[in-house]
Amino acid sequence: MIDIPAARAIIQNNESVLGIELGSTQIKAVLTTPDCQPLATGSHVWENQYLDDTWTYSLTDVWQGIQSAYQELVAEVQTKYHVPLQQIKAIGVSAMMHGYLAFDHQNQQLVPFRTWRNNTTQEAAKELTKLFGANIPLRWSVAHLYQAILQQEPHVEHLTFMTTLAGYVHWQLTGEKVLGVGDASGMFPLNSAGEFDPQLLQRFAELPAVKNYAWHIEDILPRILKAGQTAGYLTIHGAQLLDSSGTLQAGSLLAPPEGDAGTGMISTNSVRVNTGNVSVGTSAFAMVVLNKQLKTAQPDIDLVATPAGEPVAMVHINNCSSDINAWAQLFAEFAQRLGSNLSADQIYETLFLDTEFAQADAGGLVNYSYLSGENITQVDSGRPLFVRTPTSKFNLPNFMLAQLYAAFAPLKLGMDILFNEEKIKPQVLIAQGGLFKTPVVGQQILANALNTPISIMENASLGGPWGMAVLAQYATSDTQLSLEQYLDQEIFGQVQTMTLSPETAGVHGYEHFIKRYQQALSVERAAQILN
Repeated sequence: MIDIPAARAIIQNNESVLGIELGSTQIKAVLTTPDCQPLATGSHVWENQYLDDTWTYSLTDVWQGIQSAYQELVAEVQTKYHVPLQQIKAIGVSAMMHGYLAFDHQNQQLVPFRTWRNNTTQEAAKELTKLFGANIPLRWSVAHLYQAILQQEPHVEHLTFMTTLAGYVHWQLTGEKVLGVGDASGMFPLNSAGEFDPQLLQRFAELPAVKNYAWHIEDILPRILKAGQTAGYLTIHGAQLLDSSGTLQAGSLLAPPEGDAGTGMISTNSVRVNTGNVSVGTSAFAMVVLNKQLKTAQPDIDLVATPAGEPVAMVHINNCSSDINAWAQLFAEFAQRLGSNLSADQIYETLFLDTEFAQADAGGLVNYSYLSGENITQVDSGRPLFVRTPTSKFNLPNFMLAQLYAAFAPLKLGMDILFNEEKIKPQVLIAQGGLFKTPVVGQQILANALNTPISIMENASLGGPWGMAVLAQYATSDTQLSLEQYLDQEIFGQVQTMTLSPETAGVHGYEHFIKRYQQALSVERAAQILN
């Protein structure tokens, strides 16, 4: 724990580092010391909008949210250390991966931001997967672009630049159209050098529907940088965007902007070959750093990269905790009707701990946590659904266990492909996310679901923005250490972890649940008729 005089000196001497992450439900900021101890934090709650059949966030909300989180952080700095935050040595920005942000030659946004949550690119993704000989997920930027081309959307003619959310924010702060290699790997396939694959760029350019446009694909993509490289400096305009009070000075070095998957790998120290991590929230993803190529192109496994450019197998699911949050809110409303104003933490802890009394198979209950469509189970749009039979054991413990089981179900289906078909399985996965805030419960369920030991680090609550701050510090550290060496030696040397192994009864119980889950998927798909 750093003392106040030392912290004050770090802030005043321009040695602090800032990490910002735009997640699906919160924008978070963390200010750290040079050795990445947290000094102050700020956050802002926001939500995506479903407009004209598109999941989106407005760019106005992006900047209002960033400024709100930053202002909260600045207020904490002033309160705790009694100094203004005028200079920051290094800054890093991360955000939800993938999606589509398109701009014209005047840097004007052409269409609303199409996020990772949209499953409207089936035709494009299928054609590109065949063309490239590699899996192109529905949420990747090139899939969104090609779908817009196939639909002859007028905006495509005026396209001069496309990027991700992290790339957009970084561009506005620095003027640089760049992207970290991890986030870039969700825009267009990379080659072994960590560059957009030139052969595949040419294949795309030669598509009949693409030839009609004056632009070339390689000219509208951002420039790729790897962890440790300088990605620009905070401009006067950028400083004003971050800090509307005008106190923050320009000049901070910026790290290459990354996706939340990349910061998840950093914050769990999972960038070495054969290491893996799981990040859970509104969506969830598991990452395993590969020591060999996949035997076949798997439609449910993305090939992406670490922030240093190492190949990664990624299983991404669109839905995880949203349905649990909705039920928790319902229980909170019921408690209020009874005159009990319980905190959110009390609600979640009570519900999660009650699963101790559940049957291992959740009593025959089945739940689908699909606020939006789910690629792995081939469900086009969101219809949260709870199913039981007349003989199911319907009680609160089983109900909550079914909710937690369902949150991990598509992830389990995807990871089974990696484990069983590709024979790629790390000895342990390191997990982070809000579902693990109540000790043991979520961690044990995930271990049982994946039949793999799950570790949680004592710093797990710091999450993505802290991981981005680590990348910013690495970019300004002038070290000769590789990224994995830097994390091992400079960041994680003293971090404690707790590991839970799978329990036999829990593993068998989850297998029974997942069989019913797969059997009843036709019910979930039939629910698509509801408007």
